[in-house]
Amino acid sequence: MSAPLPAPTVVRATQMPADTPHVPVVIVGSGACGLTAAIRLRELGVDCVLLERDALPSGSTALSSGLIPAAATRLQKSLGVTDSTELFAADVTRKAHGQAAPHLVTAYVEAAPQAIDMLERLGVTFELQDGFLYPGHSARRMHSVPEHTGAALLAAMGRIAGDNGADTLTEAVARELWLDAGDRVLGVGYVRPDGSREHIACDALVLACNGFGGNTAMVNELLPAMRGAAFGGHVGNDGSAIAWGQAMGARLADLGGYQGHASWVTPQGALMSWAVIMEGGVQINTEGRRFHDETQGYSEAAVYVLAQPGAIAWNVFDGPLLTLARTFPDFVEAEKAGALRSASDEAALAALIGCDPATLHTTLAAIAPDQVDGFGRRFKRALQAPFYAVKVTGALFHTQGGLDIDAHCRVLRADGAPLPNLVAAGGAARGVSGNEVWGYMSGNGLLSAVGGGWIAAGTVAQQLQQAAHA
Repeated sequence: MSAPLPAPTVVRATQMPADTPHVPVVIVGSGACGLTAAIRLRELGVDCVLLERDALPSGSTALSSGLIPAAATRLQKSLGVTDSTELFAADVTRKAHGQAAPHLVTAYVEAAPQAIDMLERLGVTFELQDGFLYPGHSARRMHSVPEHTGAALLAAMGRIAGDNGADTLTEAVARELWLDAGDRVLGVGYVRPDGSREHIACDALVLACNGFGGNTAMVNELLPAMRGAAFGGHVGNDGSAIAWGQAMGARLADLGGYQGHASWVTPQGALMSWAVIMEGGVQINTEGRRFHDETQGYSEAAVYVLAQPGAIAWNVFDGPLLTLARTFPDFVEAEKAGALRSASDEAALAALIGCDPATLHTTLAAIAPDQVDGFGRRFKRALQAPFYAVKVTGALFHTQGGLDIDAHCRVLRADGAPLPNLVAAGGAARGVSGNEVWGYMSGNGLLSAVGGGWIAAGTVAQQLQQAAHA
């Protein structure tokens, strides 16, 4: 946007301005959450308009690896994978140490396979991530498009939404929520690149917009461990949904939950897949030492990396793991940008890291097959020269807290009662990671986005149907 943006506000009124166009459902945000909602609404015969702040839809989805976790999908069953929504729910709950909202865990893990199957039926080609399990998962359930990028996933979903009649207004930044005295949403005011303001009225509103990772003041206040950390998410994550929630007296939840990532390539600024670490790679600091069990999860590992000298670490791996890394497009681009370094032996690796060779030798010697090391990690094999290394830091990717919602994604007032016609999911609402960084399990963001988008669409469609028969 070329003009400074006004703050998000709530406008109280009895009606929208004269000649305001009307649509049954407005969706703020056209990431995975908004597009899932739009596609399902069109499947249900409901007209909708997506308001997208960028000229080309991007957001957190496009910056991710595009891996959607789901159990009991058609694809998973066809490949003979043993899994269930109950097992998936147990994994989510265990990773969050019981902090994840139980009603959302159940709702999202049951909605995700329905959304995946719908997208597949409408033309999205999915593959099941093979060869390894991401931290916290008990089964192969990561669904991705063949390109293995969030941008490709978003593009495929956008085509389907458009082909099925969902309209998108780009370069339209929602700034105003218009509500009547009973907290019923009347419509939305949005800002164009030249600073002009337009309005659209609706019968129901879906907030599928953003978290607050791009709002430095909110991050410093709510996520002190990430103060000064690199931000790997979308700058549009400005906390609008939270600001609207505060203005309308809605309840907020899990504001301390977020997805960190301990593998943010520096200085290139790219995300390196944690699969390399899970399959035997390690993180070594500038003193030549490992400092945690890397298999616990890349989210909480971000805090550990930031606590190291200079807030950096080296992802160290070998030839077979380099082959695996090169199957991920983000790594390929980082390698092209010069992120990958090689070392013929331990001495060369110590020189690269800038550490004491004897200290590094002790660190590498402790990586032995079928033994539990001092951090509680068990390795399948030792690393073999030549070695490869990528310099990384800890980063904030996206937040996991926001508007409190029920199992139908209805936004809740402070007293717990649902607002009449406002639903939220994805980054705008609380997720299923609890209130701490360690509660995030791989894919929780897209689980909340896709599962939540599916549920939100069903909720507003039912609300409109009930209103029509009232």
